[in-house]
Amino acid sequence: MNAIQGPGIFLAQFMRDEAPFNTFSGICRWAVELGYRGVQIPAWEKRLIDIDEADESTAYCDDWQARLSLHGLELTELNAALAGQVLAIHPAYAAGFQQFYPTGLDDRGRIAWATDQLMKTIRVAARLGTKCVPVLSGGLAWHLAYPWPQRPAGVIDEAFRELARRWLPLLNLAEEVGVALAFELHPGSDLFDGHTLERFLTAVNEHPAVAVNYDPSHFLLQQLDYLEFIRLYGALIKGFHVKDAEFRPDGRGGIYGGYLPWAERPARFRSPGDGQVDFKRVFTLLTEAGYRGWAVLEWECAVKSPAQGAREGADFIRRHVIEATGVAFDDFSKGSSDTALNRQLLGLD
Repeated sequence: MNAIQGPGIFLAQFMRDEAPFNTFSGICRWAVELGYRGVQIPAWEKRLIDIDEADESTAYCDDWQARLSLHGLELTELNAALAGQVLAIHPAYAAGFQQFYPTGLDDRGRIAWATDQLMKTIRVAARLGTKCVPVLSGGLAWHLAYPWPQRPAGVIDEAFRELARRWLPLLNLAEEVGVALAFELHPGSDLFDGHTLERFLTAVNEHPAVAVNYDPSHFLLQQLDYLEFIRLYGALIKGFHVKDAEFRPDGRGGIYGGYLPWAERPARFRSPGDGQVDFKRVFTLLTEAGYRGWAVLEWECAVKSPAQGAREGADFIRRHVIEATGVAFDDFSKGSSDTALNRQLLGLD
């Protein structure tokens, strides 16, 4: 079928310590019962996949794929967002992100650990037959996003040179094994909009392994035109998170949110269909842009429960998938044509 694939679901937000969310088989059965066809696996979640063993053993990967197939599911992608973020952490954020990496590492140790995890994930993703690995870029300069105090000349260029230095070996490996690194443009990372994406592409010499994991919710919260983004960068989009958001500013708060918790912020995430993202246009533009990867629910909602969000998500995606037409709607009236007829129609004879 000439269409976006789906529905898929990203399992990271649904892992729990109780059944069925604490085992691979349990959460796969749950996803199938809700109508999902694919699962996006967080590469850091050992209850779902052991990346270290998968990197070392083809037999482990074959067995893992067989277990997934028994549930009637496909792997959409291995998600390596957390290792990507750890690859480039400003010291001010090291403590806040501590849960994402082993304790006792200095900056050099964090870079080495993240690089190793990302390389393993890239190799395993290729071995499992997926086309891209969604990642975050990390953020060396995020604390400078608002230019007060005034930024010294060249500081952002230096940040992107360093970011490129850390990512280039990973991009080279990805190209070698036929996998794209799909950067989710995400506030808190240095790649968070079209300008920063273009700056990074320049820094890595337009590397062919650079791609985008499209998530309109992050763009809506920035008040970026998430539809025009598809028109501009559609060829780079290799992954798609179906996540909604709403922005309702008032006299007290706007985009920055006043340090409020998510549920009280003017800009907050919602379950698909409950926010302001025009998903009919999103699916239309992605289809027109030639995107045929997976549409993957990423549930993050400040109001609705994860159980309801997951229940509704599969049908929401299914209803929005478009089977791209291979014929023009007015072909029934098409007649034969030749040069003489064309000239007659133009009044040239």
